[in-house]
Amino acid sequence: MNELQSPRVTDPARFGRVAVLLGGWSAERAVSLKSGNAVLNALRTRGVDAHPVDADRRVLTVLAEGGFERVFIALHGRGGEDGVIQGALETLGLPYTGSGVLASALGMDKERCKRLWQGEGLPTPDFRLLDDSTDPETVAAELGLPLAVKPTREGSSIGVSKVAKLADLRDAWQAAAGCHSPVLAEPWITGGGEYTAAVLQGRVLPLIRLETPRGFYDYQAKYEADDTRYLCPCGLDPDQERELQTLVLRAFNALGCSGWGRVDLMLDGQGRPWLLEVNTIPGMTDHSLVPMAARAVGLDFAELVWRILETSLGEE
Repeated sequence: MNELQSPRVTDPARFGRVAVLLGGWSAERAVSLKSGNAVLNALRTRGVDAHPVDADRRVLTVLAEGGFERVFIALHGRGGEDGVIQGALETLGLPYTGSGVLASALGMDKERCKRLWQGEGLPTPDFRLLDDSTDPETVAAELGLPLAVKPTREGSSIGVSKVAKLADLRDAWQAAAGCHSPVLAEPWITGGGEYTAAVLQGRVLPLIRLETPRGFYDYQAKYEADDTRYLCPCGLDPDQERELQTLVLRAFNALGCSGWGRVDLMLDGQGRPWLLEVNTIPGMTDHSLVPMAARAVGLDFAELVWRILETSLGEE
């Protein structure tokens, strides 16, 4: 893939007073607090005038009255990753990191994201929306077993279940619906492994292969477990990895994403890729994947955060 551009900014004063948005009110608040504080500390070590702002219901007043010149968004989930805060910042005239309103909304909504990818001819598993009237036997007949059942508008694998038996499908739907989100089911891809690819300033970083002894890469495996394995180099043939990086960038650009983010995918037993989802504001904790991929190309955490903050400059 293309090389990372040289840093656009060398003087931290160029960024002005920076608000680091963290916390919020989504189900991912705890992760966001960890991400935001890590980002805050890294920016301060580089001399940036950065300040934490917990995104409660007064956040717009705090931002409007705080003398801030730009915003580093470290919010995950609803209200932070779905275009809501991005639209509010547009109204305030505050530049911010990462993708804009539409791309953020599409990335957060797995159903619309998959429909767009399908329209672009990109490989993503077929799916069915589930509700109280769904016939489990019909879904299983159409998609097969096992199935992944997930809320369409949550992140961090919250509410996700792997369904291997037809009798468990309704319980999985109810668990996902408890996240107050539409629910979808899609075939569980097996045979070739789970991968993730970070995108930074138009470049796809080296892929990471994820391995966990748990049933799948769930919330505990992502943030709490010490036995999750992260392989980078990922073990794929270099030509195959380059092909996947090209696919990832197409998927990222198809949604109109910009700045930075992450695309998750799986390979089946024949080595065919299947796109799962886009994360427009990935985690930045000590278990997070984008910092791992950045290290593989020589960027430490502070430099990565600096590069992400540069995405707030737009065409300035």
